[in-house]
Amino acid sequence: MPDKTAAVNGQPPRRISEVAAELGLDTGRILPHGHYIAKIPIAELEARQHQSDGHLILVTAMTPTPQGEGKTTATIGLADALRRLGKKSMFCVREPSLGPYFGIKGGGTGGGHAQVVPAEDINLHFVGDMYAVEKANNLLCAMVDNHLQHGNELGLDPRRIVLRRVIDLNDRSLRDIIIGLGGPLHGVPRRDGFNITPASEVMAILCLARDFGDLGKRMTNMVVGFTYKGEPVRADAIQAVGAMQVLLRDAIHPNLVQSLEGTPAFVHGGPFGNIAQGTNTSIATRLALKLADYVVTEAGFATDLGGEKFIHLKCRTAGLKPATAVIVVTVKAINYHGGFNDTGGLGNLAKHVENIRRFGLDPVVCLSHFPDDKPEDHARVIKFCAQHDVEAIVSRHFDDGSAGTTDLAEAVLRSIEKNKGKSIHFLYSLETPIQKKLEILATQLYGADGVDYDRTAQAGIELLNKHGFGELPICVAKTAMSLSDDPELRGRPSGFRIRVNELRLSAGAGFIVAVCGNIVTMPGLPKVPAAAHIKMLPNGKATGLT
Repeated sequence: MPDKTAAVNGQPPRRISEVAAELGLDTGRILPHGHYIAKIPIAELEARQHQSDGHLILVTAMTPTPQGEGKTTATIGLADALRRLGKKSMFCVREPSLGPYFGIKGGGTGGGHAQVVPAEDINLHFVGDMYAVEKANNLLCAMVDNHLQHGNELGLDPRRIVLRRVIDLNDRSLRDIIIGLGGPLHGVPRRDGFNITPASEVMAILCLARDFGDLGKRMTNMVVGFTYKGEPVRADAIQAVGAMQVLLRDAIHPNLVQSLEGTPAFVHGGPFGNIAQGTNTSIATRLALKLADYVVTEAGFATDLGGEKFIHLKCRTAGLKPATAVIVVTVKAINYHGGFNDTGGLGNLAKHVENIRRFGLDPVVCLSHFPDDKPEDHARVIKFCAQHDVEAIVSRHFDDGSAGTTDLAEAVLRSIEKNKGKSIHFLYSLETPIQKKLEILATQLYGADGVDYDRTAQAGIELLNKHGFGELPICVAKTAMSLSDDPELRGRPSGFRIRVNELRLSAGAGFIVAVCGNIVTMPGLPKVPAAAHIKMLPNGKATGLT
């Protein structure tokens, strides 16, 4: 494997102080983590509140294949190309999780000539943000169980504790466990389980918080469980919030790195793309908009999940307004979802274009090039998009970096001009009842005929309304492999209904999770995980890392 600091043309990356200087940051105030990584104090955002924002570019996608469609790679390539055109640009992406890195999907730093570096460091321990979130979450869990052990003055029902422990690895054996065994000195026995760290509500909170004060307020509002009388118990009643804030005091600062071509980047925060909002921190995005004229960012999965949550959760909370959106498409995904017809892959693409337009933007389609693509297939996609008044551009960011992405960058600049003066449309108001919010998302964004509720979900709606949580936005957790809640319904399905199994409260993050289908928040490892191929050489270098 090449040196982890190797970059374009075999040259090492720029020192992080040089990257910071390009953004106009005082290099004496950044917090370096070695030569190529630095944390940028949140005070830099506070000091720039009077400055105008740059243009925010959202990268989303059509419904993906199981391998994903390369939104991160497209995000990096687009930012590189804008910089190549002389624009002051940067990009913002999530921090990768060790679970998929050692499992099956691999790292989250892009690929080919469109990568963020130092990739090995970012994919592994990075600056410790994941561990800070993990420790803050698990401290609260430990203090909840300690409260049960010492008399349970709050009357917390051990059967109705909703908080779960987390670890940043794939380990299916931890999904459902019993804790507190061994007698009275070892705790109160109860059923518990682990989520993967990106699924922690603490991670969602960190990524939506506006500042230190808002971080504390949101963690105070976390509901850890319910009493025997059915009343919610918040984290402040457990007296854990102060210590949790201390554990996160460094994690709140955005992490500055760069692409292979030296384009500045924030890699900060990593919430689950399904059970949470699936995008980097609001703080990093807001600071990037003060430092650059063009900021490219991505949201997990497709427009029906990541794109929708970006608008309804992140933009609504952080006051953001995208200048345009890019929909990443591949010939592979077109074929996977039924091919070149209106109910198959092209129909799926058309629905995602329609979704972006529902939010008030006209998108650009990024047709990512793969070596085995047929030119005639590219031509069919471009013609189809033209028929829908959408500009589609073949992009070669993986193979050629910014040189192969300038056509896409120019199309994005044209789209920004086209979208000038337009306002973002939220599809529902916060006052809209929970059922109506879900019906709007299901019918307008997924193309469903309606929504059905299991008895548990109906009880959950009643409980949420009773305790004043009905005006929170909705975060739908469903399969990413279909516009529906059934991963086998590919293309642009019709005649289906969405079924809500349960509702989960993330009061600190500020949303309600509607679980549709079998959503797993602790992934398992495949028969032969990626970790089995990773080795350390005698010279200290690693092989097998992806």
